[in-house]
Amino acid sequence: MKLTKKIFTVLLFSIVMAYLESAVVVYLRELYYPNGFTFPLKIIPEKILIIELGRELATIIMLGSMAIIAGKIFAEKVAYFLFAFGMWDIFYYMWLKVFINWLESFLTDDLLFLIPVPWISPVFAPVLVSVIFILFSVVALRQSEAGSKIKFMKSDIILILIGVILILFSFIWNFDERLNSTSPVEFMWGVFLVGLLSLSTGLLKPVLSAKP
Repeated sequence: MKLTKKIFTVLLFSIVMAYLESAVVVYLRELYYPNGFTFPLKIIPEKILIIELGRELATIIMLGSMAIIAGKIFAEKVAYFLFAFGMWDIFYYMWLKVFINWLESFLTDDLLFLIPVPWISPVFAPVLVSVIFILFSVVALRQSEAGSKIKFMKSDIILILIGVILILFSFIWNFDERLNSTSPVEFMWGVFLVGLLSLSTGLLKPVLSAKP
């Protein structure tokens, strides 16, 4: 299968996955936030929480499975996963806008993830991360198709790890207090942006400088 067709197939999968994900969230908000989603968060039954944790894990496994099928070598599988994850994340918010006209702006707070602890941030933050994932993936896959060798130096890996740690820290720091805060919820934009710059540099520099 040609690269363009593969990318389109993974894109289509990501869009419909986002539809399913957003549909479930619409149902949950109708049940627990009939007057609109906002912080502080309401306590949901433990049974529902466990099911929700399983749903999140299942989503990641499904995106990973698609990437394993699409990619030939490990680097391609990683690229397809990041591409699928980024597209899924962006279209998730697009579907919510279509279904319930949410969010009000890109600075609207959201509960992003629950594993292993709650992740909280304005929507603009994960969307920026997703854009970087998509850019990296498309360039990496095109370089791979052209026969270029993508080599990550130790410094690139360190930058990626630092970026991931800082971004995750900005999402999960003091989550207990922030869950019970009133919107807008405090967010460490400085830490996040430094992490995003580090992650972007570590991911994009190797693929942009790759040679046959």
